[in-house]
Amino acid sequence: MQKRKALSDDEAFLLSEAIFKNFVEYFKPASGDKIHLFIPIAKFKEIDTQLFIDYFFSRNISVFVPKIVDTKLISVEIFNNTKFEFNQWNISEPVSNENSGVLDFDYIITPLLYADKNGNRVGYGKGFYDGFFESISKESKKIGVNYFNPDENIDDVWENDIPLDYLVTPTDVLSFFNKGLE
Repeated sequence: MQKRKALSDDEAFLLSEAIFKNFVEYFKPASGDKIHLFIPIAKFKEIDTQLFIDYFFSRNISVFVPKIVDTKLISVEIFNNTKFEFNQWNISEPVSNENSGVLDFDYIITPLLYADKNGNRVGYGKGFYDGFFESISKESKKIGVNYFNPDENIDDVWENDIPLDYLVTPTDVLSFFNKGLE
């Protein structure tokens, strides 16, 4: 979190752009794909996902974002004209509470504070994404995005934590299949 906060807004945007380019070049999302991704929390300097959203909309890729309803993360499909509001944590969410019911996403782009070399993810401690990962198709690719490559392992992994399949950084796309890098 400290390393992220130390980035200037320009640095964060340029790194977000590099992450976006690495994602598109590696995964090659196509028309008809279904992609779930987060709306960034500005105060936490999260990766700018508007780059992804604009690209997906221009390519006829369905876009879904999280919304917390009754302590559960649901997936709401968004469009160019979707209205957003801030929730109790000051996170932008769609006004709609209509769960898309989609469970077979092609990609789920996930926020995180850190991911290690085994795909273990540290989030913000609420467990929303672990619960969400439990409910979706095992074929959906769980992809973390981070400004920094992993350099330390996470020691306190819980048995209910669900690891990522990939991590996209400004310089790399790391795969965690078989608990190792490809």
